Amino acid sequence: MAHSHSHAPADANARRLLLAFIVTAVFMLVEVAGGIISGSLALLADAGHMLTDAAALLFALLAVWFARQPPSAHRTFGWLRLTTLAAFVNALALVLITVWIIWEALQRFYHPQPVAGLTMMVIAIAGLLANLLAFWLLHRGSEEKNLNVRAAALHVLGDLLGSVGAIAAALVIMLTGWTPVDPILSVLVSALVLRSAWRLLKESVNELLEGAPSTFDIGALKRHLRRAIPEVRDVHHVHVWLVGEKPLMTLHVQVIPPRDHDKLLAEIQHFLTHHYQIEHSTVQMEYQLCKGPDCTLGESQPDHHH
Repeated sequence: MAHSHSHAPADANARRLLLAFIVTAVFMLVEVAGGIISGSLALLADAGHMLTDAAALLFALLAVWFARQPPSAHRTFGWLRLTTLAAFVNALALVLITVWIIWEALQRFYHPQPVAGLTMMVIAIAGLLANLLAFWLLHRGSEEKNLNVRAAALHVLGDLLGSVGAIAAALVIMLTGWTPVDPILSVLVSALVLRSAWRLLKESVNELLEGAPSTFDIGALKRHLRRAIPEVRDVHHVHVWLVGEKPLMTLHVQVIPPRDHDKLLAEIQHFLTHHYQIEHSTVQMEYQLCKGPDCTLGESQPDHHH
């Protein structure tokens, strides 16, 4: 298949993603070291949140790189599914890290630990500046409307809340000496991390199981396709799944015998691309009504069209 578009936007997005990943990963390590030195569990929790950001940036960067790799006879879809496998492993790791932080926070409620408020404040401010820098780098790529860049920018924007919270907790400790604010904040930040990790785990498992995208309505697609193209009488055996971020589809279509088979096929594929952003579809056209048990897949009730 020939490609007429330029790689310049993809190269620019890749550079922004790489720079933002480096900034986020470096300051994640700084927060880990700062959390250990200061004794702040909130900084360690925020470092866990930054780990979700670094992972999101890395997956976005890998998706850009893998999308350029040509498929082979052994890997007909290339390496795109590798990002999904990495996301699954990362989500499991994040869940374990979050459980450990919450457990440690509960222990600190019963056995308070000293926290170096000034050190915590310095590290938290540095983390906030790192998030601002990463967000600025990614926001510059928003003109291309790239899904990976926008998603990564939202991750980083969400992490700003954790950094602001760590600064507030450091102020409370410095002014009042009340250290329980540190484990309280760590539990709140861990809840944000757990929410992101759980969503990532669900999405990666769904993709590994070749499930349909959560927002995809097969029944609506069937009805829409029949209304849009008069020659289409019935749509069945619809299967849709994701490889990387790319949706793929196979479907059987019962049609009125056309005068121009290729023209009708092109019209159906154009419909899928234009309305559902499915650029890779395999369409089998048939002239007889489907009578098998899978003919109503995706419909709440049997879908008959006369």
